Amino acid sequence: MRKKALVPLVAVVIAAGAVLSWQLAGRRPPKAPRDGAAFARQQLWNALQPVTLASCDLQRLGEVQDGGYLACANLLGGAKAGYSYGISGYDGWGCEVATRLGVPVHQYDCFDTRRPACAAGTVFHAECIGIRPETVDGRAYDSLDRQLTANGDAASRILMKIDVEGAEWDVFLTTPDNMLDQIDQLVVEFHGTGEARFLSAVHRLRQYFHVANLHMNNHACMGGQAPFGAWAYEVLFVNKRLTAATAEPRATPYHPLDRPNSPAEPDCQVVAP
Repeated sequence: MRKKALVPLVAVVIAAGAVLSWQLAGRRPPKAPRDGAAFARQQLWNALQPVTLASCDLQRLGEVQDGGYLACANLLGGAKAGYSYGISGYDGWGCEVATRLGVPVHQYDCFDTRRPACAAGTVFHAECIGIRPETVDGRAYDSLDRQLTANGDAASRILMKIDVEGAEWDVFLTTPDNMLDQIDQLVVEFHGTGEARFLSAVHRLRQYFHVANLHMNNHACMGGQAPFGAWAYEVLFVNKRLTAATAEPRATPYHPLDRPNSPAEPDCQVVAP
């Protein structure tokens, strides 16, 4: 009981000592940000700024609007399989990867179990990605490492697209390192901007990937998300073993090949000041 009572006193002494040390040095102690969510958004924005890659021919794969994503077309060839998470009955990205590369593409969705109309080469699974094998409300979930292993891709280089309405954060925080490094190119639609764990997930991904593109989903344009223009946004990650980043700056985080997800709604891309 006494040890617990001493904890607040110790914390006060430490804090007072820190302030005194700043004062003796003639400086003011740093101020904590008043708006924690705004601070988290700014840090996340900074971590997601794209770099120019030494060798990357960006092309659009999939639909012209929603469902289409940019990829380094000249760096696709080493992948042995594709994984497409969050289908909703259509998957132009997965269909094009299967057709262009001649590799199997595994499609996953446990909410909308309609099988996309694709050419041969795609395999649909009425299952979602999660952090463990479980059934929730009658829907099956499993982890990325278990799904890769079940499909014979435990050691394969893969391409991956994931749009799973917020479940992506925990997936990237819990997937084993070796499985993350198997992904050649990763297209993510992220959902949310203001939580500290979002930055932790992106920092983990940046151990293995360069950020090659950032695009706001204009279905999700919303004020109060600055510096983001929307609460949902698409990011292209390219594995560092495929290409190096150059020092050439990007004028904008998005690319001319990006398109509004919804052509009938206002766009909200962020333009560099």
